[in-house]
Amino acid sequence: MSALPAERTVRGRVGDRVVRSDARAKVTGSFAYSSDLRADGMLFGVTVRSPHPHARLLGIDACAARAMPGVRAVLTHADVPGAPRVGSVLPDQPVLAVDLVRHHGEPVALVAADDPATARAAAALVAVVYELLDPLTSVQAALAPGAPALHPGGNELRTVRILHGDPDAGAAVVVRGSYEVGVQDQGFLGPESGLAIPDGRGGVVLHVATQWLHADRNQVAAGLGLDRDQVRLVLAGVGGAFGAREDLSMQLHACLLALATERPVKMSYTREESFLGHVHRHPARMEYEHAADADGRLVAVRARLWLDGGAYASSSPAVIANAATLACGPYTVPNARIEGTVAYTNNPPSGAMRGFGAVQVAVAYEAQMDRLAAALGADPVQLRIANALPSGGRLPTGQPVLGPVATPQLLERLAALPLPAPRDDPRAGPGGAFGAWDPAATRRAVGYAAGFKNLAFSEGFDDPATARVRLLSRDGVAVAEVHTAATELGQGVVGVQEQIVRTELGVGEVVVIGADTTIASAGSASASRLTWIVGGAVVAACRAVRAEVLDLAAAVSGADPDALRLRHGLVLSGATPVATIAELLGDEIVERERTFRHRPTSALDPDTGQGDCHAGFAFVAHRAVVDVDIELGLARVVELACAQDVGRAMNPLALEGQLEGGSIQGQGLALTEELLVSGGVVQTTSFGEYRIPTIVDAATVPTIVLELGDPEAPYGLKGVGELPSISATPAVLAALRAATGAPLTRVPARPEDLVVR
Repeated sequence: MSALPAERTVRGRVGDRVVRSDARAKVTGSFAYSSDLRADGMLFGVTVRSPHPHARLLGIDACAARAMPGVRAVLTHADVPGAPRVGSVLPDQPVLAVDLVRHHGEPVALVAADDPATARAAAALVAVVYELLDPLTSVQAALAPGAPALHPGGNELRTVRILHGDPDAGAAVVVRGSYEVGVQDQGFLGPESGLAIPDGRGGVVLHVATQWLHADRNQVAAGLGLDRDQVRLVLAGVGGAFGAREDLSMQLHACLLALATERPVKMSYTREESFLGHVHRHPARMEYEHAADADGRLVAVRARLWLDGGAYASSSPAVIANAATLACGPYTVPNARIEGTVAYTNNPPSGAMRGFGAVQVAVAYEAQMDRLAAALGADPVQLRIANALPSGGRLPTGQPVLGPVATPQLLERLAALPLPAPRDDPRAGPGGAFGAWDPAATRRAVGYAAGFKNLAFSEGFDDPATARVRLLSRDGVAVAEVHTAATELGQGVVGVQEQIVRTELGVGEVVVIGADTTIASAGSASASRLTWIVGGAVVAACRAVRAEVLDLAAAVSGADPDALRLRHGLVLSGATPVATIAELLGDEIVERERTFRHRPTSALDPDTGQGDCHAGFAFVAHRAVVDVDIELGLARVVELACAQDVGRAMNPLALEGQLEGGSIQGQGLALTEELLVSGGVVQTTSFGEYRIPTIVDAATVPTIVLELGDPEAPYGLKGVGELPSISATPAVLAALRAATGAPLTRVPARPEDLVVR
């Protein structure tokens, strides 16, 4: 055997602070997003959209558009060869409108042309004849007796009822409140885009920014009338998602045009079209009643929830289940009656957004906890700690919360943080750089909120991920390749896979093969599930590879394979090198594929809402410090401290980014972010009107990380992506209420809501 090299530390293992491999490309502008895609001879596609929220479609005349020089195709519903309707949960959404349009911006026709300007000009020439119908623009109108049915099954999409204990139990103190949440948009920076390329055999390859390659593939194949193996999806560079890329937007449209023209077709939305072309967070109305004994212990929670699902189902059935099952917060509630309904309306479709139903109810239940504290004269932090779920405590669904429950520790750690010092810089006030504030009229206040959320998919949904890992020698160096369909949205799942492989196989060189549909599904990049489920699959595949490599080493060395390990590119027996991994492998390649699932879940009982419907839970809390000019109604979030139990910090650097970003997204919902819809028509057309917090607005976000561990997950990790957005908004609202004395029952809070008269 040749001499062994000196031991070399393998960096970038689980728990290390790792800089993203794509970081430099993204900050320098060289990273290729889906909107940067090109192919020889490609055409450009544009969607013709309804300007009306509700209308009967009487006719489409595309003659003028087809006659325009440079136009290669104009398609309507008559040109859809496969299923006329698709959907992520229910197939209720037309590929192109057939007889009705049910929301502003609904796709009616498609145009492909030689260049974008020609495609847009031709789209404007498509003459559509509509018979206008009265839109249903609220859940109450949609559910009213005699309301016209927007779909054959009626307007009630799903109602979830949860009955627990004695819901009518009396108590010493009862507080009531009604709350509303406006329409928040995911606001990702990279609008919908992709490139469809005919494969020359009747199929198509679609390069696209998405959250779930296989779900998209299945819907695209259905709409095209093709077998699934005739449609291949390849993940392109994704410029953010936050839930809005779970549903189809341009995917099927681009493929229809590509197959019709037999040429590559690129589609890329403008910002205005993006607001029309994807789902948004469900607007909500909620009525709550909290009952407690004289010591502040919760006795009962009674709540009625209404979510506006918009024109099509999207993921609404799952969102209302989340909202209802999480509606009492991370607290022990011995008696409860929760009823949640999501309904069809003629508003834009609602669907997945970071927090997925948990955000809306947290606004309400945390306001209720503050009202209860005020009624009792109690400290709001101590009241929450006293009512916090214990480990093994049961939700109103009857499901026990297994593993550690971090709520008390999170709140205690936040309360112990020093408060930020006042700043003399006039630009740091509520008026920001404009200085439009009066220090004499400015009040500083603090607010707290706690939250929790389920992890992964629920209610019996099969939620697996598959990973394939190969270990080989390349130029005398051991190299591991890992292939999954996990979609990298900017959250860092590529880096997590690299870290796991380095940890399990002890190699420094790791190649993550681009995600596509040639391997089995990894599931969706949503529900805070990807690191857990895909990570579990990668761990399992790595360990299968490792076991075979150690058997090879044992055969060569005569050592017991149980006494061997892989570390730093070496096979070690104790601290003694046996061989390099590369030398041991030679020309042999070791490859294994494994699938991972979380523990089974069950559907909710349709009558009582009882059942172990969730796979796991994570916990979070925030403390907000705000300055409010009570004469001008201007507010500045000075600090928004986030504390979260992450189970295991896989990459502390990436984790901090998630906690900070999610917290600022929650700040946006509290104060500035709202997609304005009037009479079913979207009024917001640009980021100038949709006010995401900028670097000037964003609060400082100190982070507190607990690693209490989840025994069900690889390395004890918990999903982290959604949690920071849940308690951030109610914490800011609590601080704003403390500063102004105003009830602030609707988000986002407007300046006029913050004026003290």
